[in-house]
Amino acid sequence: MSVPKAVRQRAGVLHKELHEHNYRYYVLDEPVISDAEYDRLLRELLDLEVHYPELITPDSPSQRVGAAPLKAFGEVRHEVRMLSLDNAFSDEELGEFDRRIRERLEVDAVDYAAEPKLDGLAVSLLYEDAVLTRAATRGDGVTGEDITANVRTIASIPLRLTGRGIPAILEVRGEVYISHRGFERLNRQAMSSGQKPFVNPRNAAAGSLRQLDPKVTAARPLEFYCYGVGRVAGGVLPDRHSDILARLRKWHLRVYEGIGRVHGLAGCMAYYRKLEKTRTALPFEIDGVVFKVDRLDQQEILGFVARAPRWAIARKFPAQEEQTRVTGIDVQVGRTGALTPVARLDPVFVGGVTVTNATLHNEDEVHRKDVRVGDTVIIRRAGDVIPEVVSVIRKKRPKGARVFHLPKQCPVCGSAVERIEGEAVARCSGGLFCPAQRREAIKHFASRRAMDIDGLGDKLVEQLVEKGLIQDVSDLYQLEVEEIAGLERMARKSATNLVEALEKSEATTLERFIYALGIREVGEATARVLAEEFGELEPLMNADVETLQAVRDVGPVVAQHITGFFSEPHNREVIQRLRRAGLHWETVEPAGPRPLAGKTFVLTGTLSMPRSELKARLQAAGARVSGSVSKKTDYVVAGADPGSKYDKAQALGIEILDEAACLKLLK
Repeated sequence: MSVPKAVRQRAGVLHKELHEHNYRYYVLDEPVISDAEYDRLLRELLDLEVHYPELITPDSPSQRVGAAPLKAFGEVRHEVRMLSLDNAFSDEELGEFDRRIRERLEVDAVDYAAEPKLDGLAVSLLYEDAVLTRAATRGDGVTGEDITANVRTIASIPLRLTGRGIPAILEVRGEVYISHRGFERLNRQAMSSGQKPFVNPRNAAAGSLRQLDPKVTAARPLEFYCYGVGRVAGGVLPDRHSDILARLRKWHLRVYEGIGRVHGLAGCMAYYRKLEKTRTALPFEIDGVVFKVDRLDQQEILGFVARAPRWAIARKFPAQEEQTRVTGIDVQVGRTGALTPVARLDPVFVGGVTVTNATLHNEDEVHRKDVRVGDTVIIRRAGDVIPEVVSVIRKKRPKGARVFHLPKQCPVCGSAVERIEGEAVARCSGGLFCPAQRREAIKHFASRRAMDIDGLGDKLVEQLVEKGLIQDVSDLYQLEVEEIAGLERMARKSATNLVEALEKSEATTLERFIYALGIREVGEATARVLAEEFGELEPLMNADVETLQAVRDVGPVVAQHITGFFSEPHNREVIQRLRRAGLHWETVEPAGPRPLAGKTFVLTGTLSMPRSELKARLQAAGARVSGSVSKKTDYVVAGADPGSKYDKAQALGIEILDEAACLKLLK
């Protein structure tokens, strides 16, 4: 059905008016119509779109209410990396930052853009021909999650930009957050409906953005401020960061009014002191101030280091501290088996949240601070960092308070607790058996480089554990199609495919199986060496520390990890069940020539083959592949767009090979 011209024109007028009212309400905070009048205009547009679906466009104000639920988030690769920021925790560190900037630029003083550091979630917004077409989380800085459907529901993010000179492609970066008022309202709603309140605004914002149902996101009080740009094409922006933000504001993007341009270190200090005094009056949570070199040409000269720009820094506010009492000390077992003492506390409000427990890190830290049950202590919390016990007020210690000692057996599974000499962390040795480590042990066992069980993803593992279908990895091979098909989002075909993948994985190699066991610090390379040296599993299981240390690349710590793992009866029982289930491999023949033995390689940049494949080939030839460049590095293999490792190799005079030269060396 074609849309009458008059209807299309009316829809266009409604689009324009609603976008303008959104901008005035959410960005300028200067509404010119009542909420009822706004609702009337929106209802009129919705009625038109119901009768004429052809009118629905990505930038329609109607898209704020949320689309159909998603099955999963897609992946977005950032064309311009979303970098992290280095932190300064004192005036001296900020001064050092300014000194480095001035020395590198060879100037007496620098202009900085100064802005509050919102405690929210970084996102990227892509506008094409002024229309919002994609939104993504920061992720790891290179790859993020596609959250377009959810971001469309945030009223302070324009679906279409307005103004002159907008580039054909404009990537805007900013922070999604929840204000103090919005957070209080959200928690009141949660408690009134019998739900658990959110811990803090940042977690609430992050969780809201990652809802698979955009209608849930639409119901959350999310807001947005932009702080910069990424990719720009088909247009020109100003040559100063502060001027770019002013230009974004003219295009109806929301930019914090208090952003300023300051001169030199003194200007930075003054801005920081002012914001530190007034932060509690702000309508949102901030944990510091971000200073950026304002001139883009100077930013380009300064460049980047690792994952952070040299031209920017976050001056963090001091941690917030309060006083409370320790009511108990529990021991938690983490997913890697690490035992962490946790102080249970009388509830205390600190850093914007109510704190009832705090980490004590490890046994040495408990003894160093001499924390005991009944002690009055100082608690510190900064940003979203886990609260910690800073110190004990010994004058308030009750009589008979006992010294804490870590248990000798795991409080979850009863396996022996292992603590290697020189290490601060103690760990449960029941890696294959301990319920606290169960999920991670199964995920690692099934991973592509271990048993390579196709179709056994993280979410399915979670379901299998929650339903009690698997207690350890050996139970995987007892699963039946009917059990799996009864799980959420699993059809009979998928269940059949998984059972077949499990059967296929029974025929494996010794090195894969050793790696799949998840022994601490036994990676693929060490597993390969162990397989080559021992040829079968039984001799490895029975080897003592002295025998293991005689194996190349196995030091005293790794040797202790291996013997500790195999000396735990629970782990041996699981291995026996796996063998009875049908897992098998061929005996490994002694290793052949190793022409690159003793040589250390570092890989950087984008290669034509997966980096893991080249790493495996180098290791098979006897080479060691390291993650960092040092004086002991023999070769750096550089692909396209190499990073800081390339620069360091040049500075140290290390030989740099391209991929072709590396492959030639392997031959």
